[in-house]
Amino acid sequence: MKLSIIIPTYNERDTILKILEKVYNVNINMEKEIVIVDDCSTDGTRDILKKSNIKDIKVFYHNKNKGKCDAIKTGLKHASGDLIIIQDADLEYDPEDYKKLLNPILNNEADVVYGSRFLNRPYKSFKKYKSFILSHYLGNKLLTLLTSLLYGYKITDMETCYKLFKKEIIKNIKLESKKFGFEPEITAKVLKKYEIKEVPINFYPRNFEHGKKITWRDGLKAFYYLVKYRL
Repeated sequence: MKLSIIIPTYNERDTILKILEKVYNVNINMEKEIVIVDDCSTDGTRDILKKSNIKDIKVFYHNKNKGKCDAIKTGLKHASGDLIIIQDADLEYDPEDYKKLLNPILNNEADVVYGSRFLNRPYKSFKKYKSFILSHYLGNKLLTLLTSLLYGYKITDMETCYKLFKKEIIKNIKLESKKFGFEPEITAKVLKKYEIKEVPINFYPRNFEHGKKITWRDGLKAFYYLVKYRL
């Protein structure tokens, strides 16, 4: 069995090699395939990737900035694993959690697994991080609640990066959204046919100064996509 790890990147020169090293070195007792899609970075990320000596990675470059969803779609075209997971390049998510995410699928308990930042984790545990953004926390909570109400299935973290799929599920879903619309669209379409198993994961938030790119406009678009795909 093989796990494909799709890493969409945009202007991550300070973290790209660190996350690649973490992904490359994590032991999950199965073959790994690392697929990087650079979404036309302008900060030198491309040069770093081209000079990288990390073996056995696939790297693809967009000739213009298309957004995270399109980067993931490019990655899916080139992913050959039996299982597929999305990995952000910003070090907010820890690849050491892969085993926790894989276990429900390997034990035939799930077809889709989300790593939840909020499951069994109180709000006060986030406040210790100087980079914690309250508006992002509340926005995610609101969108996740809306997801649960619209689709009749309770989840705690719709916007999580860590989404793990059996390949036949993710590759048979037509993705139409742009930018950061991937999270609500894929969640909406998965919940129409499958259940989502959540497991708690580690999370190390960063702020706008360090590259956080999601804005309130993206939250409004997520709301739109959740309603659109429910109709």
